[in-house]
Amino acid sequence: MRVSAGLILILLAGCAAGPDYRLPEKAVLISPAARGTFDSGGEAAFVSGEPPDQWWRMYDDARLDAYITEALTANYDLKAADANLRRASFIVRETEAGRQFQTSISGSAEIAVVRGKIRSPESYTYDLGAGVSYALDLAGGIRRGIEAARANNEAVQAARDGVRVTVAAAVTRSYAAACSANATLAATQRVLDVQRETLGVTTRLKQGGRGTEFDVTRAKAAFDLSTAAIPEIIASRQAALYELAALMGRTPAAYPRELIQCISPPALRRAIPVGDGAQLLARRPDVRAAERLLHAATATIGLETANLYPRVSIGGPLGIAGPIAGFGTGSSFGGSLGPLLSWSFPNRAVARARIAEAGAAAEAASADFDGIVIEALRQTETALSAYAREADRSATFALSRDDARRATEQAGRLYRFGRTNFIDVLSAQSALANAEAAFAQSRALLVDRQIDLFLALGGGWGNDAPVETAGSAAAR
Repeated sequence: MRVSAGLILILLAGCAAGPDYRLPEKAVLISPAARGTFDSGGEAAFVSGEPPDQWWRMYDDARLDAYITEALTANYDLKAADANLRRASFIVRETEAGRQFQTSISGSAEIAVVRGKIRSPESYTYDLGAGVSYALDLAGGIRRGIEAARANNEAVQAARDGVRVTVAAAVTRSYAAACSANATLAATQRVLDVQRETLGVTTRLKQGGRGTEFDVTRAKAAFDLSTAAIPEIIASRQAALYELAALMGRTPAAYPRELIQCISPPALRRAIPVGDGAQLLARRPDVRAAERLLHAATATIGLETANLYPRVSIGGPLGIAGPIAGFGTGSSFGGSLGPLLSWSFPNRAVARARIAEAGAAAEAASADFDGIVIEALRQTETALSAYAREADRSATFALSRDDARRATEQAGRLYRFGRTNFIDVLSAQSALANAEAAFAQSRALLVDRQIDLFLALGGGWGNDAPVETAGSAAAR
């Protein structure tokens, strides 16, 4: 029998078939352009330090901290992700078991029947056997399989971390949306108070002969228009509260009642540390998952390459056989020691096709990895720019709101003393209503942009206890 040179090399070296994993030389992850500072990172709203893992603590909001802690324990998407991680860890354990001795037991009994009649008791016979074998894994197929399973397990771990980031961001977003809706409601109420006062003044002036029914009607129309905005604001708040309850694993009706009174969305008191590209790509769960999947795909090439070579195992059967009447006696014992070496030769055409499939899959995983790195950088740059510009916009809206308040107060005084007409009053109040609404919406959008940025930065998973794996479960 002729043995291929490749098999001889494997037998001598004891190494695993297929390529050893390393990052591709041209991977985007290790390019200087991907690892440098962010294009939008020089804005006044940012500093260069590493973002904290639990980024929501930057808000210094104990209530938000409590909500996220509850969600990270009770959220059902996260429970499913934890279960998937446990499953992946058991797959690793199953694959590692391929390196252990394999055993088998067999047994049979026969009854001889001649012309429809059972012969003497001696015709009752039995055959019991046991076998043991150990795969030598000379081509390294088992090792490559374990390598692939471990890399897949780490990819599932990264995906689970990604769910944690998403859940924390969704809780913060819902919490902020509920408080922002209340802030908008409070701003609308302030405008209504001004319009209610104006309606009262207009009514009294008409009764005193200094105003007209037309002025009263216009004042009431403006008041009614602002009142009509309230139901939609309340509906928006309730939707946010129901979503928050669901994220925390509660039924919608069990939303946190204390948020009905919250009128201040979470606000940062300091600049956001954003780090650089290298820190981002090490932190993003989706980037970590893609890199681990590339590792698994590379190991699969070795797994399929090992199928080109015979599978070698050692071991053999041991058994006893004889008539049942003599079972347990010394004379009934009969054993055999089977072959110590067994060979299983592969279908090389099929094996080579599967190697090519695994190679193509690894190329696709490499392209996916590069694409995810590029997308992570794009998302972060976009979030940085959007947050910085919204911060500028919100500051301008605050000035506009303050100016509109002063203009409304001035118009009211001038109207009461007959120094301006009612159109000016209504115009000032309309400008105030728009300015209040715009500022409230900008504050809400600013928090939303903050959350987008924190989500892009990928923190929120680093300081938590690991999920129970197959090894820890077995240890208990």
